[in-house]
Amino acid sequence: MDRYLVVGHPIAHSKSPLIHGLFAEQTGETLEYSAQDIAPDQFDQQMQRLFDEGLKGANVTVPFKADAYRWADRLTMRAQCAGAVNTLILEKGSVLGDNTDGMGMINDIIKNIHGELSGKRVLIVGAGGAVRGVLAPLFDANPKEVVIVNRTFERANALKTDFANMGAMTAYSFDDLRQHVSQPFDWIINGTSTGLTGACPPLPTSVIGPESRCYDMFYSDQITPFNVWCQQQGAQHCYDGLGMLIEQAAEAFFLWRGVRPETESVIRSVRGALFT
Repeated sequence: MDRYLVVGHPIAHSKSPLIHGLFAEQTGETLEYSAQDIAPDQFDQQMQRLFDEGLKGANVTVPFKADAYRWADRLTMRAQCAGAVNTLILEKGSVLGDNTDGMGMINDIIKNIHGELSGKRVLIVGAGGAVRGVLAPLFDANPKEVVIVNRTFERANALKTDFANMGAMTAYSFDDLRQHVSQPFDWIINGTSTGLTGACPPLPTSVIGPESRCYDMFYSDQITPFNVWCQQQGAQHCYDGLGMLIEQAAEAFFLWRGVRPETESVIRSVRGALFT
């Protein structure tokens, strides 16, 4: 039986085994999928052992996406743009590294939320790896304007420089954003992990209005602090990152099996499991 897994540290909380199990059941694919915790200094050694033992592919999560980028034999263009790998695929004896995070977010916005990014003004909050992973697919969606804001201007500006060939992007610190932006954005996308500690990015209220669509790339079993803040400012359209998680998994499943699963029912099932 073809074997796949997700690796991370910690990993017990991962919904990937549930998601890929539902994909396999839906598509009739026969496979085994599990989660494996790897010590932070053991990634190279353990991944080599697993693929030597017949592993066909792996999802990679925190804190190993940069390790997977370095370890893979070959990289797709979107992995190179992201500077990180979240999907490993065994192909003709070598391991290909890909990044499906950005495509997962865009597919969730367009397919599940029925949102429109083309011609829209988009504010991206954060300048870490999560944001880097989605910028190239975001620019492919042809937004009118992309603004990136981060606690430190230098990190935001570094992303602006790295992606300058893909489209125009303005970089601000939170203080600068407060001084220079006075109109609500069409989309506000939170790529910071502040919600994991119960915090919210220090955004000025000028960036958000009732028609702003607010998207948190993270999810939990309750509304995220970012989306709480957005609703308090009157935003009527707030979404978390569960759909992104499932869409990036669907992209990985397609790369492994050549079959693209339907995601709407899986999102409902996983959300039901999350909130029970």
